[in-house]
Amino acid sequence: MLEKSTSIASDTIIYDFEDAVAPSQKRPARSLLSNFLQVAMSRVQTIVLPKVHERLDLDLLDQALEATSGPFSVIASIESARALWNIGDIAGWRSSTGSAYVSGLLFAAEDYCADTSIIRTRSRTELLYARSHVVNAAKAFGLHAIDMVCVNYKDMDYLREECEDGRRLGFDGKQAIHPSQVQVIQDTFVPSEREVLRAARIIAKMDEAYAQNKGAFGLDDPNDANSSETEMIDEPMVKQARKTLERAHRAGLVIPDVSTA
Repeated sequence: MLEKSTSIASDTIIYDFEDAVAPSQKRPARSLLSNFLQVAMSRVQTIVLPKVHERLDLDLLDQALEATSGPFSVIASIESARALWNIGDIAGWRSSTGSAYVSGLLFAAEDYCADTSIIRTRSRTELLYARSHVVNAAKAFGLHAIDMVCVNYKDMDYLREECEDGRRLGFDGKQAIHPSQVQVIQDTFVPSEREVLRAARIIAKMDEAYAQNKGAFGLDDPNDANSSETEMIDEPMVKQARKTLERAHRAGLVIPDVSTA
């Protein structure tokens, strides 16, 4: 299984020693992974720390790893009401030496529901506050926001729906619990061709507006000449467009030339 993990086309691989390993097998599992990583990777640079309830949990990790060489980042898993209450302190944590820091927040929905007695449904409305709070804290501190796993791992339609929902909320990515989920997640968390085209048109037309000493302009739908819908575009929407193009560029997508569109 460890060898197979390196062939999965995911952006990141998490080796889970928390819930995925039986208590009696944790020690041999750690030894097995340690040996594997020494051969497969030069150095682990990021640690996902489960059940981060407060800054103290991160301080304890830093103390445990103080003998390690080089800096490392932490993805803090938000799994409880206490973690959500302390999320600002968690998101802004850095070690006393500055060599370790939080680089992302991960939302663990099932643990959060167990802690708060929330009843889980397919609509996810009961998790809207918590998920939005995680995203807001992550963005406030310039961190990655990683959405919950989709436990219905054989239902690809539901997975896509959940991914689209997470992306609308502002999450940057999503956890996968099965290799079959990876492609759907990756496809959903990049801008669509339509989104990229719209963003490129906004940037191009705003440049034209600035050249005419204008701070806003109307954007129509190039695919529907009869449409009466015209958006008023100004600087906040230009910022959104730039972020869309940045994400598209990182994903290797083609940015269309819209100089005459």
